Amino acid sequence: MSENRRVVVTGLGAVTPVGNNVKDTWEGLKSGKNGIAPITLFDTANYKAKLGAEVKGFDPKEYLEVNDVLRTDRYTQLAVAAAQQAAADGGVEGAVEPERFGVYFGSGIGGISTFEREHTKLMEKGPRRVSSLFIPMMIANMASGMIAIRHGCKGSAMPAVTACASGSNAIGEAMRMIRHGYADAMITGGAEAAVSPCGVAGFINMQALSTSQDPEAASLPFDKRRAGFVIGEGAVALILEEYEHARARGARIYGEVCGYGSTCDAYHITAPHPEAEGGARAMTDAMREAGYTSGDTVYVNAHGTGTPMNDAVETIAIKKALGEGAASKAYVSSTKSMVGHMLGAAGAIEAMACLLALNEGVVPPTINLKERDEACDLNYVPNKAVKAEISLALSNSLGFGGHNACLAFRKV
Repeated sequence: MSENRRVVVTGLGAVTPVGNNVKDTWEGLKSGKNGIAPITLFDTANYKAKLGAEVKGFDPKEYLEVNDVLRTDRYTQLAVAAAQQAAADGGVEGAVEPERFGVYFGSGIGGISTFEREHTKLMEKGPRRVSSLFIPMMIANMASGMIAIRHGCKGSAMPAVTACASGSNAIGEAMRMIRHGYADAMITGGAEAAVSPCGVAGFINMQALSTSQDPEAASLPFDKRRAGFVIGEGAVALILEEYEHARARGARIYGEVCGYGSTCDAYHITAPHPEAEGGARAMTDAMREAGYTSGDTVYVNAHGTGTPMNDAVETIAIKKALGEGAASKAYVSSTKSMVGHMLGAAGAIEAMACLLALNEGVVPPTINLKERDEACDLNYVPNKAVKAEISLALSNSLGFGGHNACLAFRKV
């Protein structure tokens, strides 16, 4: 198999806390729109954390038949919607041989709401009341399966399940499928819908969530006041395609996926390595593949969760990967300040932000960044987007289990 095939992005789709399509989501990110608000999906009266970044006004019946809505978890519905948008945007339907068309779609948790609901039935009404669709609705591969069914993708169709790195790993592995000749196009990205009673309770009890009740003071990446992330939900999909295949059909090209690094800290189940060894190595691997030079103007869409340890350690990783001098000149921002932490979908929305930043020469901001932290001393694009003709965009994702992923993008 060839190892020199270039991989480009020819379609995008998005259902996020700041917009239910790509245009609205990107305008929201550029303008510093805050998608964080009180949780409405369940009663938070007994919860310390009461804020979330929910998808608003989403109607799955716009994308799925009623019977399919009843047979799918919310995370799958969001994934199918984003994939349908991306496929339409890229004009990919009928343009790829089915056997050369695949799906890699990430989800860190899968159908947690379905699990909660059916377990409640089991406890209250007995085993005969558990839905026969419980398993297919819950499992984390079903988004990939449903997308493949709907778009006739008969190549490889799999999930990536690497916690908060799931979306980035899905995109990176999909890129490798095309690069190494196993596919001509892939639908990829990530989806999550874990704003649920058990999901939120679990994150609260491990002291990972912000307990602020002020939406403007909850998700605070790189700010000295940061005290945890805000849970988010949504889905973003990308169409990846082999460059010559895309050119031959006259497809619009958003950019090239030109580098990917995937490493593991092999250190702790939740905490990052304090010296950022694995995160830095993922970045340097992606940068090497992308042909990074000191002349590049770099934008890093940081993992930037707003937890005390993550942001300080990621700052170390960026400095190690770029070098102190180049790191100080790079643009770094966390779009999680606006959409919260979308878990398995985080890497996908952040990849989209990188591509659109390259296209428009606009770097989205880190909002609500007001108090400087000595441990976070890079240019985090505070509060307002900036115009910058960046040549290389990097997207970092760091997941529980020590999973690190970095994607690199350039304009074509």
